[in-house]
This record gives sequence, C-alpha cells and structure tokens, in this order.
Amino acid sequence: MNQKLISTVFLALLAACTPKYDLVVVGGGTGGTAAAIEAARGGAKVLVVEESPWLGGMLTSAGVSAIDGNYRLRGGLFGEFTDSLAARYGGYEALKSGWVSNILFNPAVGADIFSNMAREAGVEVRFGTTVTGISGHWALTLSDGSKVKARVLADGTELGEIALEAGAEELQDRVSLQDMTYAATVKWYDHDVPMDEPEDYNPDLYRSCTDTWPADMTLSYGALPDGHIMLNWPQGGNDIYLDYLDMPREEVYRKAKNRTLGYIYYLQTELGYRNLGIADDVFPSADGLPFYPYYRESRRFAGRDTMTLDAAKRPYDFDLYTRAIAVGDYPVDHHHNQNPRREELSHLWYGKIPSFSVPMGVLVPVNVEDLLLTEKNISVSWEMNGATRLQPVVMGLGQAAGALAAIAVKSGRHTSEVSAREVQEVLLDHGCYLLPFLDLKPSEPGFRELQEKGVRGEVKGTGRSVGWANETWVNTPAE
Repeated sequence: MNQKLISTVFLALLAACTPKYDLVVVGGGTGGTAAAIEAARGGAKVLVVEESPWLGGMLTSAGVSAIDGNYRLRGGLFGEFTDSLAARYGGYEALKSGWVSNILFNPAVGADIFSNMAREAGVEVRFGTTVTGISGHWALTLSDGSKVKARVLADGTELGEIALEAGAEELQDRVSLQDMTYAATVKWYDHDVPMDEPEDYNPDLYRSCTDTWPADMTLSYGALPDGHIMLNWPQGGNDIYLDYLDMPREEVYRKAKNRTLGYIYYLQTELGYRNLGIADDVFPSADGLPFYPYYRESRRFAGRDTMTLDAAKRPYDFDLYTRAIAVGDYPVDHHHNQNPRREELSHLWYGKIPSFSVPMGVLVPVNVEDLLLTEKNISVSWEMNGATRLQPVVMGLGQAAGALAAIAVKSGRHTSEVSAREVQEVLLDHGCYLLPFLDLKPSEPGFRELQEKGVRGEVKGTGRSVGWANETWVNTPAE
C-alpha cells in the first residue's frame, strides 16, 4: 500500500471517529443554554462547550442574578426557569427580595436549575473547555485536544469570538462600549472580615455611591432571597469603563476585579460595613468572585434582519414584527457613567420605548451558512442593544435559535432556508411570546390565536411606556 493511500485511509478513519453533533453551542451563556435545551428537546444531538463550571452565563457565571424585565411576559424556557426559581424559594413574592428586580436568586441556584434542564433534555456539556480552532463546515478543535463536527454551529460566547472566527460580518456602528461590571455576591458575617487594600485603590472612585440613595438602599438594591447580596451598583460602585474588546482578557479581569474589590473595601472602611464580605458559599472560585465579568455589550454581526430603535418605537412602520420570535419590555438601558464621554452619551440612559419583539433574522448572519447568533452578538443596532441585551430577551432569542437549528437539521436544510413561520409555530407550541401583547397569557385560551393573528398583521397592538413597565395591548385597558 503506497504512502498516499495510507494517508487517505488514515484521514478517513480519523474523520469517522470524530464525534458528530447536529448542533454545537460554543458558550453556555444565557442564550446558548436556552438554544441547547430547545434544540435537544426538538430531537437534535447537542453539545455545549463552556469554559466555566456552570451554565447560564450572565445570570449565573457572571453573578447578575437579578432579572431585568419581562415579569409579565413569562413564557417558554424563561417562564420555566422563573417558575423553578419560584418553586425553590416558596413563590414569586419571595423572589422580590431586592428593589432592582421582581426576580432575584442565588447564582448557584440558577446554575443548578439550568443544569437540570439541560440534563433532562439530553444536552451534552463539556465544562472547562474552549474552542481553539475552526475549519471547514464545522470542524472544531477543543482545548482538551479533541475534535468534534457540527452540522450547525451557534455562538453563545460573551463577546462573539466564535462568529468572528467563523467569518461573520461585524457591524461597525458602535459609538462606544458600555461600562462593564465584575459583579460580586457578598454576605453578612457574624464577625469582621477585613480585606487587604486592593491594587490601585482610590476611595474617590466610590464617594458618589450614596449620592442618590443612602448606603442601606444601595445594598438592598440587590438583596437575594437567601440573605446574600448581589453587588452590581452603577453609580460610584463597581461599573468600570474599559475598551475590553481590544484588551488581553487577563488585564480586563484584573482591572474589573480590582474595581469591585475596591468597592467592597470602601463599604468596609469608609461606610463601616466591616462584617460584609465576599460570600464563601456561592462561587467555587479561588477568590469567591464570579467566573467572568458581566459584559453589557459584545461584538455584533450583520444578520438577515437588523433590529433598531425605530423598529421598537414604531413596529408597524416596518415588517420585522411578522418574523417575531422573542419579546422584551425593558427601556434602552445604557451604562456610560464611567466613560470619559458620559455627557455626550447621557441621552441613551433609560431611553423610553414600548415593549417590543425581535425578528428571527437577527440570529442568522448574512454571509455565513449554518451559523447562529445566540447572545448579545445578534444583528441589532448599537442603541437598541441597550434593551435587547437583557437576560429574558437573550433567553428568548436563544430558544428561537435552538428551534431553528432543530428544524434545519430534521429537514435537511440550511438554517437560512427555514422560515420564521416554522420557528414561530414551534415556539408557540412551547408557550413562548412572539409579540408582547399583555391581553392573554400563554396558559389562557386564545393566546396562540392572538399571537398568530399578530404576526400576520390581522391585529395590531398599541405600545406605551409606563415608567419601567413598558407594555403593549391589542385592547388597551382604561387608565
């Protein structure tokens, strides 16, 4: 047997031994986890490659365990997740422990729920693993030296690294990155827990933390149902502006962690909370902090649809609502308080919009086949990212991506060939909102019919901004 034939046979045997999956999700974040669960429930063979020890992303691994918005739009996997939280803590009222959100929880509890959901769906997860190489369509080399093959690849990373590596076209409309936060979960001890002064500590960075609210209010902001506290305080707290997309990860983590450690040190030494310290019973990390920071912004990639602020404000001037697959009701929440250009960008803080829907095309890159976007990397304008970045929206988008992947694989088509209507039907089967109509809940008769009529344009909703409770009704109730 000649050398060329031997080589050909060897490569064929190697390819035959490479595990093949219908969907590989790189990044078990909020959207990636939802995509994996939905696709597996739809019959797909799914692998999640996740660098941390937990699933759930910003809700768990990044420690932002306070859900922003969609309290009255609890459908699909988001509704399942929050129902599980309510069951763990004794009801939805128990989740209203801090004033920043109606749903707060211990990050470890959230991670356990996501793990159970993924396991029950049959999702395979490789924790502590990253992708080190991508070739072909889609051959992946993992950090443990193994190789896998994917029919569909989904980018669930925090910063869009996989879509970038895969050649997706990056949107170039960014004005400035939002502030990021290395959140912390702290607790009260029955003794003082003094910290060493952190590197580069400057107490002046934190003096404004009580300008708007007294110290007790800044802590009750993120009070969790079990007595722990989430520290994610924007004004004079642990928000930090970094140009993190172009910085080494180690430097980003070090600077962001030091800002948070400095905030805790300030609370101890300047405000007298000497028995408040990093919880030793939440994150299994060396320093007790989350596994990675909370990024409010990622690289974003051009999709077959691009969601904009105008489309949220005036949905019926566009046709995006006909392809709706996820909903949100949060304002346009941009964090730029630590940015040197904060005055220039201040008009973006808490921008008023009605509740909104997001079209399927934001998940599907224009120039790469069988690649799906499942995180803050979707095709959305820089301004609108301030509302679509929130956890319930990302989870809804992830679930839609999972449904899309399962349909494509089952039918032998590319992801670009699957229609929004097909995905919408699956999502409605699973109790999801397509449009943010508050008239009927998923459990109520007529819900599906109303949603279907909505995406066909046979009925239209009227949106309004009511404080933080942005809403849309087909039949608007009296004031």
